[in-house]
This record gives sequence, structure tokens and C-alpha cells, in this order.
Amino acid sequence: MNLQHFFDEATNSFTYLISDPVSKQAAVIDPVLDFDPAAVATKTTSAEQLLSQIKQQDLQLKWILETHVHADHMSAAYWLKQQTGASIVIGYNVTQVQDTFNRLYALPQEQMATPNDFDRLVNDGDELELGEWVIKVLHTPGHTPSCCTYHIDGCAFVGDTIFMPDFGTSRCDFPGGDAAQLYQSIQKIYALGDDTQLYMCHDYRPGGRELKWKISVAEQKQTNKHINQEVSEQDFVKMRTERDQQLSVPKLILPALQVNIKAGRLPLDPESGTSFLRLPLNQF
Repeated sequence: MNLQHFFDEATNSFTYLISDPVSKQAAVIDPVLDFDPAAVATKTTSAEQLLSQIKQQDLQLKWILETHVHADHMSAAYWLKQQTGASIVIGYNVTQVQDTFNRLYALPQEQMATPNDFDRLVNDGDELELGEWVIKVLHTPGHTPSCCTYHIDGCAFVGDTIFMPDFGTSRCDFPGGDAAQLYQSIQKIYALGDDTQLYMCHDYRPGGRELKWKISVAEQKQTNKHINQEVSEQDFVKMRTERDQQLSVPKLILPALQVNIKAGRLPLDPESGTSFLRLPLNQF
């Protein structure tokens, strides 16, 4: 399997392009739509870099895989689908996230997010074919209800379940989040085997260290500051709950979620042809 990573400095986010060298089938994991909050403007610069690589390598994009509904950046999934015809995939519990935020934004019926905004909702144990390879799905909730991990060829793309050891784990205070679930989800990831390489969704580079995007299960189990092999579920839940109470709200959560619950579709007003974002006040 061929694998490339792309890093978005503005949101500290990774996107991955994986492909089968024989069939030329490819999948993109967590594509980023560039967003300037001051100008309230989107750009497709990052997604165009992905598309350029796909074309240069003569790849057929089959899957666009979302590890969860992101709260810190907008997704370019729908734009990539328009360019390539690829199918957008996310965990089946995205419906819970959609229901919550349809209500928060008070969206009119015709603008509400629905399961049909995604092409395929996957559950634990589902498999996605990619040429001669198989992508196996692990349901790994805790950060959000829809979180899932994609496992292929000894590589696991873990979304926001876990970060580099010096940063720890993701928050669990979003609607539907659950620290005990996150603990169990990470144990499921650890059970993939010590040699499995975990590919991060973000890297925040504590202390200004160099950028890192992958690490072995063995290293995480030994050194992750929140959830190494010495940490019990009870201690983890206590730590995570206390820590989450001190965290600020992600600065792009309201713009990002309105777009991402619809797989990256911008909310378009049919009369004016302009996209509008709703920003409900005093909700966090």
C-alpha cells in the first residue's frame, strides 16, 4: 500500500492519501477545506493539492473516509466527491451528531443534515475494499458518537481518539462524548498489536518539537501521558473529566459543525445562491 500525508498548519490537521499500486484505487482520510474566519471565506487549496497528487499518480479515488464529524476544521469531502465521484464514508452514529446539531442551529427542514448526506455509514467490523486490500472499520466512540478507526496493512487511522504521547488523548465533553467509552475504544486500538502504526489526525507539537504523524501501539502503551498501560479506566475517566472542564471551546466549532454534519456541503440559500452560516449565541 502507498501512503502519503498532508499537514494543514492552520488547524494542525493531517490528511492521508492511501492507494493500491496494482489497481490504482485510492482513499483519502479526513480532507480539509480551508477556511478564513476573519473573511468568512473558504478555499480549496489543500484539497486541490490532494487532487493534484491523485491525478499525477493516475489514481481512482474510491473512498473519502471521515474518522468523525470534526469540530476544528471544515471537511473538503463533498468538494472531492464532486471532482471524483468518490463515496463519502463515516461512522453510523453520525445520526446522533446530526440530530443534536440540527436542533442547535434551528435549521429549517430543507437544510437539516440527514444520513443521506453521506454515501455509506459504517459499523464496527465492516470492511471496505480498496483494490487488493481491505480497510477494516473499528467503532471507536468517546470523543464523539460517530468516531471510527480505519485499519489497513498494519496502519490504523485513529482520528481524534488518541494523540502523540506528549499530548495525550482527545476531549470527551462534546455532545455524546464519554470518557469511559474513549478508554475502551483506545484499548480496542491497542489490541491491534504492538507493531501497528497509529496515524494521527492532529499534532500540536508541544514545546515546539518537530512534527510527528505516526507512532507504534507499543510506544503509546508505554509513554502516552493520559493512557499508558499503567492507567486504569477509573483514573482515566477522572483525569479526562477534570481536564475537559478547563478546556476552552474550539474556535471553529460552530462554523465547522454546520458544514461537517452534511459531509462538507456548504449551507446554500437557493434564492440568493449565497452560502450562509448560522452562529447560535451563548450555547457553549
